[in-house]
Amino acid sequence: VQLQASGGGFMQAGGSLRLSCAGSGSIFLLNVMGWYRQAPGKQRELVAIIKRNGVTNYGDSVKDRFTIPRDNAKNTVYLQMNSLKPEDTAIYYCGADLSYTATSGMRYWGKGTQVTVSS
Repeated sequence: VQLQASGGGFMQAGGSLRLSCAGSGSIFLLNVMGWYRQAPGKQRELVAIIKRNGVTNYGDSVKDRFTIPRDNAKNTVYLQMNSLKPEDTAIYYCGADLSYTATSGMRYWGKGTQVTVSS
């Protein structure tokens, strides 16, 4: 599995950004795709994941602000980030796997993309 993320950058608080992650390889291992993030000095945390059947799971800190659309034909997942806050500043990582639980996470990761939100 290979995952290629893009779309990070700088944004002022209250603005929006959209990340993209294109997956290639085993379609089975791309069943679950999603995003985690890691801020300096903090543990990596769940942002959002989506299964091929459309079932989603969001981290508490981004609910009602972020959405995770998915294009199954392109094996691509997006992260639409609205109402950005400075605390959203982090490196965002795209992940994928056959299945997902909060404990197991995902096994396959792309390189991170930096998102910086200024106040």
